[in-house]
Amino acid sequence: MIDTAMLHLITDAGEGVLVLVDGLQPSELLRSRLTRGEVQRQLQLMAGTLGALSPAAQAALPEVDWAGWRGVSVALAMPTGQALDDALWFGASALVPATLLWLRVYRESQPALFSYTT
Repeated sequence: MIDTAMLHLITDAGEGVLVLVDGLQPSELLRSRLTRGEVQRQLQLMAGTLGALSPAAQAALPEVDWAGWRGVSVALAMPTGQALDDALWFGASALVPATLLWLRVYRESQPALFSYTT
């Protein structure tokens, strides 16, 4: 049940990131203090929640880029710098869309993972 709630939180945060970066170029994201801050917050939420999923839930989602999320999580904790900037853009433009795509696939193939009633 906890993993189910966490998967829904991950999905909601990811969808929020996609809305925030829709149509933005990397330089626009990095210059926008408010958007940048919110994207960073949502990415940190996603990375932390993905990392906190049970080992069984993580094993059930093998296509998620676990190493990519761990790397982004480390870089997002940095106060400033190129690694942080790169992590923001990589997370928002690559990791989030891929993760949400795989979660949709898994929702169809493993609905029990995403159901509160099982």
